[in-house]
Amino acid sequence: MKKLLLLLSLGIFSALQPARAGDITGVITLKGVPPAEKDITPLKDDATCGALYDTMPTTHFYVVSPQGELADVVVSLKDVTGKSTGASAPPAVLDQKGCVYLPSILAIQTGQKLIVKNSDPCVHNVHTSPTANPEVNEVQMPGGADLTFTFDKPEPFLKFRCDVHPWMFAWVTVVDSPYFAVTGKDGKFTIKNVPPGKYTLEAAHRKLGAQTANIEVTDSGATQNFTFEVK
Repeated sequence: MKKLLLLLSLGIFSALQPARAGDITGVITLKGVPPAEKDITPLKDDATCGALYDTMPTTHFYVVSPQGELADVVVSLKDVTGKSTGASAPPAVLDQKGCVYLPSILAIQTGQKLIVKNSDPCVHNVHTSPTANPEVNEVQMPGGADLTFTFDKPEPFLKFRCDVHPWMFAWVTVVDSPYFAVTGKDGKFTIKNVPPGKYTLEAAHRKLGAQTANIEVTDSGATQNFTFEVK
């Protein structure tokens, strides 16, 4: 009888336990040969910015490893809104260094602070070109104070530019939840602590577009890979 009661108690206890969150992992690869990157000739011709380089700087629109692993892909759960933890998340950082934005592709949450630095010996202006959030345009002097931005609405690839140096661009994707990642040079991503359930996972590259996949996350997580193709 005691054994039966113990088993019943354990069963009830297990049923009351919340499902554990899992991680979504995967690798993004590129099929085909991407277009050649272009020399940033105006940068090299600029007296101040050009002096920061020994060789001609180039664009980095397609960051691909020798094995075809694709960086700078924003991977996120679609249609998951109102779950942002951005107000309590550590600030993200966007730097202006060598008269380019670093990183050029970034993702943050709604309400999360974005710190913009100027590590260059020249003036920049940080000018956003949003579609959902208010436009911002602020001057930042060399050695000047950091600028802080927050965005209230989700938006893919919100454009940052510098009007002083028109080759300078960055794209910041704003997500309304913590369930996103940006692939590194190895093409890998991890989205941590996703509650179990069925979701649509999106992988978006600024030049190659977006793909989606239906996935189911269990307490042991889920794995989903994507392949983009150069056409």
